Amino acid sequence: MLRALSGLTTRGRCLLAAGIAAAVCSLVLNERDLLRVAVFVVALPLLVAAYISATRLRLGAARSLRPDRIAAGSTGEVDLELWRSGRLPGGEVLLEDGVPYALGSRPRFVVERLPHDRRVLLRYPLRPGMRGIQQVGPLRATITDPFGLCEFERELIGHSRLVVVPRVVPLWGLPGGAGAGAGDDGSVRLHSGQGEPDVIVRHYRTGDDMRKVHWRSTARRDEIMVRIEERPWRGGTTVLLDHRAAAHHGSGPTASLEWAVSFAASVSLHLRRTGHRVRLVTEHGVSLADSPADGGEGHDNLVLDALAALQPAHQRDVTLGHDPAEGQELITILGTVSAESVHELTRYRARGVRSLAVLLDTPAWAGSASPEHLAAATEESAELLRGAGWGVVVAGPHTPMPEVWGLLCRAGTHRSTVIGGTR
Repeated sequence: MLRALSGLTTRGRCLLAAGIAAAVCSLVLNERDLLRVAVFVVALPLLVAAYISATRLRLGAARSLRPDRIAAGSTGEVDLELWRSGRLPGGEVLLEDGVPYALGSRPRFVVERLPHDRRVLLRYPLRPGMRGIQQVGPLRATITDPFGLCEFERELIGHSRLVVVPRVVPLWGLPGGAGAGAGDDGSVRLHSGQGEPDVIVRHYRTGDDMRKVHWRSTARRDEIMVRIEERPWRGGTTVLLDHRAAAHHGSGPTASLEWAVSFAASVSLHLRRTGHRVRLVTEHGVSLADSPADGGEGHDNLVLDALAALQPAHQRDVTLGHDPAEGQELITILGTVSAESVHELTRYRARGVRSLAVLLDTPAWAGSASPEHLAAATEESAELLRGAGWGVVVAGPHTPMPEVWGLLCRAGTHRSTVIGGTR
């Protein structure tokens, strides 16, 4: 009974106090009619409290997310089913589902008469603006009576997990020779047979080791050709994502980090769907996802889930200690990088192995108040990467991703071409 009384509202408590006071006055004044009124006034909130307490125990609910994996910027839905068991009529039910601010406004529903023979279906939209792992819930129900004398709160459903994956942009085309691991000739592909002693060669470049000159091809073509020794038996591409907090600018969905994550997801899924094996790693060489060429949609979800849960790193510089691509083709998405970080990226990469970089013009994400030395650092890093034989594209916040990818594909074929982004 005490538990039922705990649900009395201020109106119910005042009515109960007034009934007790009337009862005392009726005894003092010996007024039986006043006593009858006092009994009614006291009994009304007590009966309502007992009724509402019994009603709330007969409520049930279910929640379903459609879909449970949604891209940032798109729209999803949540379906709620509410029912009650038993023949006891239910009072007014106020439902409130816990929705994070990043997913939209918090929904509220009022169900006045809940039938006992069928379920009530409720629906509300979700509009996530930013990737991440979100928790929807809990669903709380507040049961009240028509007089406003009593109310009880009850948690009907706990939390439901919603994965907000980064936005994926359709891309077209491939860098010349993509997936072969090395070499500039797009016609050069994989070994035709296990252990076959074929050799991949390319034109000599200034700085190449003369010990790698392939004399037979040099004599046949009448120009110096060098052999490429390190390449995987199966083609593959490594996508390196720089997610250091210090390397990016902006906040929320328009931050440079969110652009980089979305571009990394788009590139990884595009390459996998064109038959390439894709590895996704961080700027420290830590693997986030490894998708075989024939992995299908399930492996795409592994990449998207890994990027959805990715948080900014607190390290200041790029530290590798080895070739993050292990001799394969490397595509990097970089924020602001220092000369030391550029050296760390290039020192383990042979000049004959294809290396491409999308360098974000992060000062453009910082707004008009960005320091000038950041812009100069971006240009310096781009020149250092080009000097190491990398194909570089500088991208700004307003540069469309398909355009950046198209420029990157051409940069992979013509590395000497200077390609810049829009600031």
